[in-house]
Amino acid sequence: MFPTLETERLILREIVNKDAQGIFNCFSNTDVIRYYGQDALTSIEQAGQFVEFFSKSYKEKRGIRWGIELKEKEGIIGTIGFNVWSPKHKRAEIGYELHPLYWRKGYATEAASKVISYGFNEIGLTRIGAVVFLGNKTSNELLKKLGFEKEGVLKSYMYQNGVPYDTNVYSLLKSN
Repeated sequence: MFPTLETERLILREIVNKDAQGIFNCFSNTDVIRYYGQDALTSIEQAGQFVEFFSKSYKEKRGIRWGIELKEKEGIIGTIGFNVWSPKHKRAEIGYELHPLYWRKGYATEAASKVISYGFNEIGLTRIGAVVFLGNKTSNELLKKLGFEKEGVLKSYMYQNGVPYDTNVYSLLKSN
């Protein structure tokens, strides 16, 4: 069973086929993917492939991705979860995105806090990492606000539109 999480304003739930439009709305938006390290989606079929990828990743215990849904409105406004999940080494990397209509309303902080708690307390993580483009000021600030510590800079680590970018690497340890 895929875990459903709730916060004051949000439901974090399994991403299913009917969410393909919500996935497309986020990942086709150039403002959303500007610091994501991937090309914009151009078709709803590509969004459907994301849904399949998230499902397969969870089944294989390589990642877990929740759809972020407002309690008062059906349909996802973004996603959040763990990538590069290694149960053996008790670590994962957090990743997230929201549609711009929902930026600067505290939703990312609310969702990330719940997911971090789930990672440490339910699936036994001892380390949660994050890799963020240097220029992604909002995400860098969010991670610091959540207690992540910057460990360094990875040079030419991610490509966006064929251009290499440096990224910050962060960690949050359960012991902290």
